[in-house]
Amino acid sequence: MKRRYTLPGKSFPLGATLYENGVNFSVFAPEAESVELLLFENDADTNPEKIFLKPLENKTYYYWHVFVPDIRENQLYGYRLHGEYNPTRGLYFDASKVMLDPYAKMICGSYDRAATAEFGVSNLHHCLKSAVINDDFDWENDIHPRHEFSSSIVYELHVAGFTKNLNSGLEENIRGTYTGLIHKIPYLKSLGITAVELLPIFAFDPQDAPGKNLNYWGYSPINFFALHAPYASEEEPQAIIHEFKRMTKAFHANNIEVYLDVVYNHTTENDAYNGGPNLCFRGFANNSYYLMDEMGRYKNFSGTGNSINANHSVVRRMILDSLRYWVKEMRVDGFRFDLASALSRGENGQVKENPPVLWSIDSDPILSETKIIAEPWDAAGLYQVNDFSGDRWVIWNDDFRDTVKGFVAGREGMVKNLMSKFMGSFGDMRMRHRVFKPEQSLNFVSSHDGFTMRDSVSYNKKNNWANGEKNRDGHNDLYTWNSGTEGETEDEKILELRDRQQKNLFSILLLSQGTPMFWMGDEVARSQLGNNNAYCQDNPLGWMNWDLVRENTNFLSFVKKLINVSKSYEVFSHQNYWQTEPSEIYPYVQFHGVRLNQPDTSIKSHSLACELISPKHGEHFFLIMNMYWESLDFELPDGEWKLIFDTKSGFGKVENFKETINSPSRSVILLSLNN
Repeated sequence: MKRRYTLPGKSFPLGATLYENGVNFSVFAPEAESVELLLFENDADTNPEKIFLKPLENKTYYYWHVFVPDIRENQLYGYRLHGEYNPTRGLYFDASKVMLDPYAKMICGSYDRAATAEFGVSNLHHCLKSAVINDDFDWENDIHPRHEFSSSIVYELHVAGFTKNLNSGLEENIRGTYTGLIHKIPYLKSLGITAVELLPIFAFDPQDAPGKNLNYWGYSPINFFALHAPYASEEEPQAIIHEFKRMTKAFHANNIEVYLDVVYNHTTENDAYNGGPNLCFRGFANNSYYLMDEMGRYKNFSGTGNSINANHSVVRRMILDSLRYWVKEMRVDGFRFDLASALSRGENGQVKENPPVLWSIDSDPILSETKIIAEPWDAAGLYQVNDFSGDRWVIWNDDFRDTVKGFVAGREGMVKNLMSKFMGSFGDMRMRHRVFKPEQSLNFVSSHDGFTMRDSVSYNKKNNWANGEKNRDGHNDLYTWNSGTEGETEDEKILELRDRQQKNLFSILLLSQGTPMFWMGDEVARSQLGNNNAYCQDNPLGWMNWDLVRENTNFLSFVKKLINVSKSYEVFSHQNYWQTEPSEIYPYVQFHGVRLNQPDTSIKSHSLACELISPKHGEHFFLIMNMYWESLDFELPDGEWKLIFDTKSGFGKVENFKETINSPSRSVILLSLNN
């Protein structure tokens, strides 16, 4: 074969950059002795064209680079790197393996995970391949919605699981795809949410799961730039990119933001000592990309077998480059950082007081209008809900979840903590470096990780046996109550109580200060039959059940109206903490019990009431949260009070009250003062 003419190329930008006359390739591999660039004609090609990079021509300090004329988008490529294989020194060079570009914008094909791990055995016949991508796309008049967090309502969903069910009503070729999601935008818009938070869409390894399980959720990234191709209805790499962009554009056209759940704390290249795959980062610069101990073993703060060395200068830049790419080229609006506290750790695994990568994300000008949300803990016990670094970060508030679920379930000693959580966790989340705003508490009572809202009122115990891990996986401290019987039932009284309990959870979630989020299907009472860790359930158990949209219309209608209430009044979307003393200017709260001005915060208390007043906007509400198992009479402030809703009878009941109101057991009531 005639050798292809190439040019030396340049070290920047990293990855495969398309120009009019060809493609520049650049990778970071400081300890590699030599590098081969492989060009594949198609995914089945096992005899790729080889371009050997020369150290004197194609290497600049840490970077290997080459310019290849006359190739275009959709070109498939990979690398083979030569160097020392010495795991005790953290070196994993293996010239028999085809490596993916860490900066690849698309990853194609399939592979065998076990075969990829064995040293010295070629994976040429079953390897993943990188693809050259052209970033051109006609965005037309697309603009970011830029909703304020204080008026945002976030809907967490799984891209495939949202439309994969046959009862989604979509054609088979678009079920479980980015395009399928476009078809469900009218439903999401009618619900009233302002943002979708997509479970991981970075290319991930479905084979990275214990036993015979498959990784359904996607918390196992291969790299940080490439889309997960199986979520596309298109097949060519370039077309897949355009499909995702059309999806983002469609959400924006409907005034809905798109957040990505991103995993920068680890990759799928786990467990190197025991046969983990050699796919990407490990084969280029293992000691730079991962946290290692003195024996060359991975430190594991993610609970998955490795931890990214996020505060290494090169890795930190890569994370920033990735975020900028998703904002500039893919037009996403925000990010939720999985196990974000793992990014606080330095190269020895110690917790850094001012982690450079977190401050870089916080202060980056390209990301300045982008939402950044932290899951503020890691799997090694680091818990930073109260002191996460940075000024702009919004914090996943698991204490809100546990408090509200515990209160609604009837646990003792919850009322005092509920008062704080209701006010945006006032007093609990005093962050270093800044004044905390209530909107920076991301409030939730359900998420992908845990019970659905329906299961929170139906199960006292998790039921994860289907995962094949002997029910040992998933959270154990559940803060739930099954409403009188465990699991599914046909008892009408229990079903009515569960309906009311879900409405109680939704009401407290949506009327509290903070940014509310809920999990797909909660609005129609979707159950996972008690499975609180459905990471491997790529089946109807883990999918959205669209039959429920038709079956639970009354419940869905209640949630829609409640969302509208929370968005329609200034007092429920105020950017600053409610005042705790009466004011003629600022919104304020006054707490009560069954008697005015006497909130009962004793351990045996199960009820709380409050006035919410925005003098400037003429808003005056009285909210009752009665989780006692008997009805209670509550004193009302002077005036005539109009019922907006109660969770027993719903919306639409025309009734006015003076002096007192009887609250049914286990219910929430919202009243408005008639002026």
